Amino acid sequence: MNQPLLGAALVLVGMGLGATLLRDQVPSAFAQTVPPAAPLAAPGRAGTAGTSAVQAEAQARLQNERNTVEVVRRAGPGLVFITTQQRVLLPTPFPDLFAAQVQQGLGSGFFVNAQGDILTNYHVVAGPGGEGTADRILVRVLGQEESVPARVIGVAPQYDLALIRPEGLRPALIRPIPLGDSGSGALAAGQKAIAMGAPFGLDFSVSEGIVSSARRQVPIGFSQSPIGEGITQNAVQTDAAINPGNSGGPLLDSSGRVIGVNTQIYSPSGAVTGGAQSAGVGFAIPVNTARSLLPRLQRAQGGVVTAPRVGLVPGLIVEGRGQTAAAGLSALIGEVKRDLGLPPAGLLVGRVVPDSPAARAGLRGGGRAQAIAGGWLVLGGDVIVGADGEPVDTLEDLQAALLDKEPGDRVTLRALRGGQLLDVPVTLDAASFQ
Repeated sequence: MNQPLLGAALVLVGMGLGATLLRDQVPSAFAQTVPPAAPLAAPGRAGTAGTSAVQAEAQARLQNERNTVEVVRRAGPGLVFITTQQRVLLPTPFPDLFAAQVQQGLGSGFFVNAQGDILTNYHVVAGPGGEGTADRILVRVLGQEESVPARVIGVAPQYDLALIRPEGLRPALIRPIPLGDSGSGALAAGQKAIAMGAPFGLDFSVSEGIVSSARRQVPIGFSQSPIGEGITQNAVQTDAAINPGNSGGPLLDSSGRVIGVNTQIYSPSGAVTGGAQSAGVGFAIPVNTARSLLPRLQRAQGGVVTAPRVGLVPGLIVEGRGQTAAAGLSALIGEVKRDLGLPPAGLLVGRVVPDSPAARAGLRGGGRAQAIAGGWLVLGGDVIVGADGEPVDTLEDLQAALLDKEPGDRVTLRALRGGQLLDVPVTLDAASFQ
């Protein structure tokens, strides 16, 4: 893991972000009166240079405001407000007798094509405990008072993504938001980020900030894999305010293109009060991840899309506060890597799953476990340093190279073995996607 484990005071809020239960109206405390903006200060005796600087600053501020207004104007019609209804049985004081109750969840989504497909988070439409989907899904678009039902086209729980399609919505109301680029060459820390959604049920809300990190590894999604793949992902971190109800909404750049799907937050207050609130640390699933999964979601026919696996178990594990996580070699200090003869970065192969694509390709796992401060590693196996020409340091990097693959496709892994670099072609089979 490239980032140190956060302290216990930080609570990762995923399921609660879009599935927050709101039974009452938003308290009036949320309705705040905004005082009028103060006029610009006069330049005084700063002279012409001072006046020009003030005017330039004011002009830049006005340009940024105009850009935000224009982005919201164009993207707003593509935003979707999602509500779910789930019938649950609650215990009563009487044996073998349960009371039925309908619970409501709230979230966001956005149109991705002219057919009306709506991309959102899996946990927005998931059933109780993150399993299955809600009994009923309703969507509403900007300017409409009535909601229409929607059906599930496909879900990808490991990536916390879902694709739904409204039924009976007029085609004129379908306004797709263009997808941007979240690649390392296109997305950088410091650039503008605009989050849209329905925080606390306040539908069609907007917040603005910056991209705090273009590649932040955090746990996202719900994995049923016996070897633990598909949990930690590279995410876009932003300080644009994201709160419960924003889940599934778009994170936009200054051109109005989607760069991420808002998914979760770190909430220090949630650790104390149990209620998640934004602390300026929010995460979005990169749009390139969502774009790569779209074809598979559209073909899923209401089913589940899983993360492809080649059958590798990471050999570097870090521990913290009772939890373990796989990490890349870049997480180790240079002195340890030099002593162990390991490269600066790469995915250490601890074990190869029998009868998997990796096993058939001849990749090798380690056979010698060694404890280190804060974790342990398995030595003697291959170190994966690349996949299809892209560098690999973590399991997430490898998964990124597999996103758009299909059964029968090949991925070429570059492995370091005994000091030599090898190109190992690995062919994915149908079992890789189950």
